[in-house]
Amino acid sequence: MENALENDIVGHIGMQKYLCTINWRNGQFIMDEPEKIEGKDLGPDPYTALLASLASCTLSTLRMYIDRKGWDIPEITIALNFYQESNPDLTTTIKRIITFPVTVDEDIKKRLLIIAEKCPVSKLLKNNIVINTLL
Repeated sequence: MENALENDIVGHIGMQKYLCTINWRNGQFIMDEPEKIEGKDLGPDPYTALLASLASCTLSTLRMYIDRKGWDIPEITIALNFYQESNPDLTTTIKRIITFPVTVDEDIKKRLLIIAEKCPVSKLLKNNIVINTLL
């Protein structure tokens, strides 16, 4: 099976509590935890990064579709959050709210809602995910 990414994402943590360095294809960024759980809040926490990935993918997918259709929609806003139910399956629900300018036709908005569901990260998160952890 071929990897989806050209290069691995590589993370590192040293002695500073929760501060992680993440190396990706073209650079590096940091992730941290909020101060309320003893982090320094120097970067996004893992949940924020996960939702940011979904936001970015959704917005990019919508922009590509809008541009291909030639529609005049200059901006799109998205807000995400999640909650977990403490049922035996630990169900997680992600709330994704997409906002378009008021001038956008309701039929176009309905079509774009369908397209948002087809963004690759949405599909990945809705699939059965297996995590193989190795040493």
